[in-house]
Parts: sequence; C-alpha cells; structure tokens
Amino acid sequence: MIETKIEIKNTRVHNLKGISVDIPHNKLVVVSGLSGSGKSSLAFDTVYAEGQRRYVESLSAYIRQFLGRMNKPEVDYINGLPPAIAIEQKVISNNPRSTVGTSTEIYEYLKLLFARVGKTVSPVSGQIVQKDNIKDVIDFIMSLPLDTEIYLLSPIVLSENRTIEEHLTVMQQQGFSRVFVDNEAVRIGDFLEKKTAKNKKVKLLVDRVRNDGRKETENRLADSVQVAFFEGHGVCELIYKIAGESKSHTFSEIFEADGIIFSEPSVEMFSFNNPVGACPKCEGFGKTIGISPDLVVPDKSLSVYQDAIACWRGDSAKEWKQALIMNADKFDFPIHRPYCELSEEQIELLWKGNQYFGGINQYFDFVESQQYKIQYRVLLARYRDVTLCPECKGTRLRPEARNVKLFFGQ
Repeated sequence: MIETKIEIKNTRVHNLKGISVDIPHNKLVVVSGLSGSGKSSLAFDTVYAEGQRRYVESLSAYIRQFLGRMNKPEVDYINGLPPAIAIEQKVISNNPRSTVGTSTEIYEYLKLLFARVGKTVSPVSGQIVQKDNIKDVIDFIMSLPLDTEIYLLSPIVLSENRTIEEHLTVMQQQGFSRVFVDNEAVRIGDFLEKKTAKNKKVKLLVDRVRNDGRKETENRLADSVQVAFFEGHGVCELIYKIAGESKSHTFSEIFEADGIIFSEPSVEMFSFNNPVGACPKCEGFGKTIGISPDLVVPDKSLSVYQDAIACWRGDSAKEWKQALIMNADKFDFPIHRPYCELSEEQIELLWKGNQYFGGINQYFDFVESQQYKIQYRVLLARYRDVTLCPECKGTRLRPEARNVKLFFGQ
C-alpha cells in the first residue's frame, strides 16, 4: 500500500529557515525541540494556517467577505494537506463527565451532525425509521397510472367507553357517509342497520378519487389526506386496483417501525450531560458500581470446567457450574476451552444464561436477593467494582441515540 503524506517544501515562517519535511498521514506525529526552534511555526503557522486558508478559499465569495483575508504562509508549496483542526492549549479540570470530545468541543459538532443527518434504524428489522407527510401520500397517488381509482381510508380508533356503533354515528353526524368493509364501500346507515360491526374489520372512507393528473385533484387530496391522518390518529391507508389486482399502501405520521415508537433525533438526544440523552443506568458516566468481569474471571486462561468462574468455586454455588456442564452439549458450549478463547456470543451466553442453566447475571441476582444475610453482602462486596455500564457499554447514551446511524454516499 502506498503511504500518503504531507509534503512541505522550503518553509520560511518565523524561525524556520527553508525547512522541508514530510509528515505521514494516519500516524501520530510529534514535533519536539528547544524553545524558539520553530515547533509552533511549523505546526500552527504553516500546516494549520494553510489548511484553514484552503478551507476558506473553498467557500463562496459572499461568505468570504465576512471571514476576512487569510495570508498564505511563506512556503514554496504544501502537498497532501487534509482538513486541519487546531486544539487550544489550556488547563482542563478533572471532571468525570469530560472526554476528549467535550474538552476540544468537537463533540458539539458531532451532536449536530447526528441530529441533522443521522437516520434512526430499527433494532428489530434494521430498516430506516421515517414518518410520512401529506406530500408523500399525494406524490404516491399521482405516481399511479392515470384513471386509477383510489380509496383513501382511516383506521377507526375508538375512544374510551365508546362502541364502534356510537363512533360511526358521530362520524355520520360530522359529514362522513361511508365506511370500507371487506373491500367494499358501504353507507354508514346501511352498515349500522345490519348490526354486524363486531364481526367486521371496518375503516372510515374519507375520500374516493380518480388519478386524472390534474392540479385540482392534488389540491383536493391535500385536504382529504390531512383529514385522514387526523381521524386515523396519524395513520391512513390507500386501496387501489392495478391490472385488476387490489393493492394497499399504509402511510404513518408517527415516527415508528416494527411496532416501536422512536424519538426523532435532536441535539439533546446525543448529549450524555443532558437527561434526554444520558443512559438511564449510568446517568451519562459510562461506568457504574457493579459486578466486575475481571473479578469474576480473574484467570482467563482457565476454562469453565477448570473453575474460571471464581464465584462458582465454592460448595454453595457449585450447582450453578454443574447445571452448565451437564447441559453444555444441548447448545454446543465448549466447557473445556479457555475463557480468553471464547467468542463474544459464548461469553454473552455465559453471563446471561438460557433455558438450560442460569448465567452469571442470574447468580448475582440471587445473591442480591439474599442481602439480608451477612455472608451474601460480603460476597457481593468481593466482586463489585467500578465497571463498564452494562446498558450502554460505555457509550454513555440511551438506546434511542445509539439507534441513529450515519449513511454516507447515499
């Protein structure tokens, strides 16, 4: 692989007297030397200054007039220069909530990036979560073949202590005349007379329209779709026929997927110093006082059979180990393999357990339930320490924030 680098030729900034140097990319490079030897002149007044100047030059003339003129450093040329960031030299306080990102204020830009560009991904199906609006529904209808007849429906959401007959009577009084039952439009009055509401899947027919491609139809649809979303509590459905085949399409104003309602990304959601974004378990610290894996498994070269699990070594807890050993063949768990060679899935199984044995977490849940006994309190103290938060895995953020991903090149 060809190594890329920043090439600096004949720089003459301040104390530098025609210095030429190559700085490799993707490596940590330290510039050291005596006071006054030109360290800052090379790093800040040459490399960083040229990087900032090129960035400003890439902006429009309108924006550049507000930023002022940036002079070019005295250097013959600089090649291979990536975007540059300078971190201010300052004394920072020792705060457990501080990170490199917060101290350098880069985290502020990251929060804004994820809030504005990030896409929420459902942890169940992996699909991108999005909500529809009136324009999405209209664009879909107008994209259908001309002369397609469309039924615009709303699901009937019954309020508390109201029957479907009472609800449809109110809808009839509000001006709605038909419902959609078994792929057929039926008058509300006729439907109520048959008294079969409990046995039918009924939807409110908000509008029936034919796609003729006219602007007037789009204007009409805008009002109808708004009513459909309102009556359906954020959900509406289209039923139409193409080539004789009946099809349906559901739209939702609710930010949900797979039956889960998600929070829309916001700047506060990505701040672990804010209750909106902080992990509820560790409150944004990333660590909690809990059972330490290093204390539970002090010697990771041992296998489960060789008593790698320290808390299961005594006579009082050997039944937990025996339950795993006796049932290991049922789920193909390698009891003779050293703990350090287990896969992440096998280690997770060891801690969480399954229907055949109780895992380490379940064991300590039992111990905590017996804390009224002094020996169990001593046992818990032996294995407790400051450890990685089991909920956020040290990310400090709640699950809603961790579901937001960045997609590039789309």
